[in-house]
Amino acid sequence: MLPKALTIAGSDSGGGAGIQADLKTFQELDVFGMSAITAITAQNSQGVSGVYPVSPEGISQQITAVADDIGADAVKTGMLFDEPTIKIVAEKAAYYKWDHLVIDPVMVSTSGSKLLQDDAIHALKTQLFPLATIITPNIPEASEITGRSLTSFELRKEAAKAMYEMGAAAVLIKGGHHLDETKIVDIFYDGSTYVYLSVPRLDTRHTHGTGCTYAAAITAHLAKGRPLIDAVKEAKKFIHVAIKHGFAVGKGPGPTHHAAFRFYQEPLHELEVMTE
Repeated sequence: MLPKALTIAGSDSGGGAGIQADLKTFQELDVFGMSAITAITAQNSQGVSGVYPVSPEGISQQITAVADDIGADAVKTGMLFDEPTIKIVAEKAAYYKWDHLVIDPVMVSTSGSKLLQDDAIHALKTQLFPLATIITPNIPEASEITGRSLTSFELRKEAAKAMYEMGAAAVLIKGGHHLDETKIVDIFYDGSTYVYLSVPRLDTRHTHGTGCTYAAAITAHLAKGRPLIDAVKEAKKFIHVAIKHGFAVGKGPGPTHHAAFRFYQEPLHELEVMTE
């Protein structure tokens, strides 16, 4: 039996992010992927032109259908859009007692479209974070969640600790939005230890779906039984190679290459890991 992973997220009609990115990632990492769609988005490489939320009942029934019959070794959330959706997901997570819950707090798309309502942020922090194995915000999301300006590495460390204190078992702040650095440094914090994962910054605009793919790779490795920090390290290798081989599929920024890790058989020697 293959390990099983469930993604609860929005649909990206352009195929680069959302449940499409998650399922591609699960498949590449030998995990059976399932989905509960929270919203349908009309989008392509140039942006999001429409968001059409699924009803709370529809989301609830999708999750129940999967969980009651198939089950899940790990679960990931992406775009949740509004407070009723967050409430449903939190109720299901508590009811099914999922061992591994990865929360990717998707707030804004790569093109700048809002994917989480302002009044839903409090629900995200109070209802879902305490159930999470790990949350994976990028720098703008971490800034929004904590209400802090994260202009330095030390401030990002403090934000990771603040989000850990909201109840998550661990926090990963992705460093890709700090554009002044030649390296991208992600900060992992589990309440006792900081781990810094560093790779060279790649000169590419084809990064659509990066956050979804990274979190999905963590989810896949957790489903396969890896310890959390090992899952994060392996996922970092996966997403770095996927970004390195990102490609254009339209007129705007293209997606990461979900099959790159397998297709190019490229070992990653550039990842540096430091522990504090």
